[in-house]
Amino acid sequence: MSKKTMEYAKKLVSQMTIDEKISQMLYESPAIERLGIPEYNWWNEALHGVARAGVATVFPQAIGLAAAFDTDLIEKIGDVVSTEGRGKFNEFSKKGDHGIYKGLTFWAPNVNIFRDPRWGRGHETYGEDPYLTGKLGCAYIRGLQGDDPDHLKSAACAKHFAVHSGPEAIRHEFDAKASKHDMYDTYLYAFKRCVKDAKVEAVMGAYNRVNGEPACGSRTLLKDILRDEFGFEGHVVSDCWAILDFHEHHHVTDTVEESAAMAVNNGCDLNCGSAFLHLKDAYDRGLVSDEAITAAVERLMEVRIRLGMMKDYPSPYEDISYEVVECKEHVELSVEAARRSLVLLKNKDNFLPLDRKNVKTIAVIGPNANSRDALIGNYYGTSSRYITPLEGLQQYLGEDTRVLYAEGCHLYKDKVQGLAEEKDRFKEALIMAEQSDVVVMCLGLDATIEGEEGDAGNEYASGDKLGLMLPGLQEELLEAVAAVGKPVILVLSAGSAIDLSWAEEHVDAIIDSWYSGARGGKAVAEAIFGEYSPSGKLPVTFYQGTENLPEFTDYSMAHRTYRYTNENVLYPFGYGLHYGETNYDGLSVDKAESDVNEPVEVFVNVTNDSRYTVNEIVQLYIRHVDAAEYEPGYQLKGIEVVKLEPYETKKVKLTLSPRDFAVIEEDGSCVAVPGIYEISAGGQQPDDRSTKLTGKRTERIEITRCGEKTAVSYTHLTLPTIA
Repeated sequence: MSKKTMEYAKKLVSQMTIDEKISQMLYESPAIERLGIPEYNWWNEALHGVARAGVATVFPQAIGLAAAFDTDLIEKIGDVVSTEGRGKFNEFSKKGDHGIYKGLTFWAPNVNIFRDPRWGRGHETYGEDPYLTGKLGCAYIRGLQGDDPDHLKSAACAKHFAVHSGPEAIRHEFDAKASKHDMYDTYLYAFKRCVKDAKVEAVMGAYNRVNGEPACGSRTLLKDILRDEFGFEGHVVSDCWAILDFHEHHHVTDTVEESAAMAVNNGCDLNCGSAFLHLKDAYDRGLVSDEAITAAVERLMEVRIRLGMMKDYPSPYEDISYEVVECKEHVELSVEAARRSLVLLKNKDNFLPLDRKNVKTIAVIGPNANSRDALIGNYYGTSSRYITPLEGLQQYLGEDTRVLYAEGCHLYKDKVQGLAEEKDRFKEALIMAEQSDVVVMCLGLDATIEGEEGDAGNEYASGDKLGLMLPGLQEELLEAVAAVGKPVILVLSAGSAIDLSWAEEHVDAIIDSWYSGARGGKAVAEAIFGEYSPSGKLPVTFYQGTENLPEFTDYSMAHRTYRYTNENVLYPFGYGLHYGETNYDGLSVDKAESDVNEPVEVFVNVTNDSRYTVNEIVQLYIRHVDAAEYEPGYQLKGIEVVKLEPYETKKVKLTLSPRDFAVIEEDGSCVAVPGIYEISAGGQQPDDRSTKLTGKRTERIEITRCGEKTAVSYTHLTLPTIA
């Protein structure tokens, strides 16, 4: 928000009638021709590419992008998405098309915390860690919005504010109850980073209540925290038709007029839905003031001005043409993002990469082997071309290697053909395996199984998972194929944690490809045959079942995520292998003792002891040695992606701010606490399970923080450097 554009907005709004003002608070905003205001539809999506309006570059789903741990990559992708969005908007506008999904206000990113692996929408997020989510969310926002304070390239929206991660089936009536500690330690952190560090233009509320208040009309969330505490200056939009839930499901109001007034009075400016159609009646009844309505519309007009929608305030981006949409450069970036997102979970005796000279016949088996749905996740655009794992291997190997294919089983049903017997494709899969030198099993999920309530078409739990096992007959198919005796590579396509305990024990290699984008199969094929080394790390914990997880509806963070549990973990947060190995040494700090208000510089040497070029993800964790019971254990507080050529060593410097050492107390206050802190640096978490899986232990050092307990700010912008 700039002073110039805010003054312009105030001038515009001062000339509007009350009816005209209210008309601009609906997501379908009509034109006000006498004021030169064109019609505009605010609803657009850009979670991992411009969505739902035809052709666009389809990048890996957000959870896959998170596996790269790379802020520069995410910002670059955000910039590409806004470039394509601008190109489409400019051309649509010339032809008078102002419909849904054609605008410049993108309702992304989703910075909710993936606190429970059963949540269906978790693949829209950047994982379970607040620090990583905040870093990546800010990067994507910077890419979408650009760096001109007076002109937005597009407008980003951090959602869903603020305590929102399932269950989907009851989201319209559910009350998420969270302690002040968990609010500020986990659920609010990324949102504050998005507001303070990235200047996100919009924030979307959630469907559920939070501690008794509906999120889209919560005085605590929207006024006390978002505006007063965080200093948010942009606009707030409701989730779609969420305001109707106030009276229909939450029962905190009696009528739609009361619901609309409650939302506006507590800071909601824009309604995705129909409740604000009744706002004039609420105004006439004295339920909402002209001042509250005016303030909302001023904020909405201000963003439209900065987006260049007024003729006398043109945009520097209005010359971007449609030819940028899915151009060669953007497609290449999407494939590179898919490469960077792959996580190598297992590689028994360095089985991968395969030598194509030794593979004459390869079998590609499974319901996701040739599935476009397993590439795209949700909230996706349309690609002009898709490359599944089967197609990727066919194209990579050409005519010299025979590629056999069998679907094997349905994704979750007991048969593929409706009139067939159960397991109707099992025998075909076994025949293909018998005739092959190696088998690639393509299993997992897609957005018909995990996704949003009302959007996912699965027959389970409105988009949520009931458990963590592979659905349907997939596990049985895997065991049957493995019993043939040929080497097996499991390629997992999913947006969440799956219990792969059997596969970990019995197959030769496991690659998690997430939902890898329209051409993700190309990246998978190249990885299998060693064109590059996978480098991604898990942004979520993979558990062995749900037995040790709290109830899905329990929003306490106790026993959740790597920060608060080490129980029943199969693959830890931050884990992922390379072809070859990287090693760390020489961990040091600039000062072993420092005041609680001082930053600390951390140095570590990273060496690539392999013949492959690798993108090593340096992970820095902090643990308060004398932590109170409610505090987390190790916490990620520094990341840097270091490109290392074969046998190259680089010295990395990361700066830890006072906020990085801070403790969130039970009352939600953020304080710097004197005491002993352990710093860990490596390519993984400093936990026992990671050590067992990799055979490596992270470098560790203890430092002393001196002085008095002091309140500290959330805001910090420190950048790592490579010497």
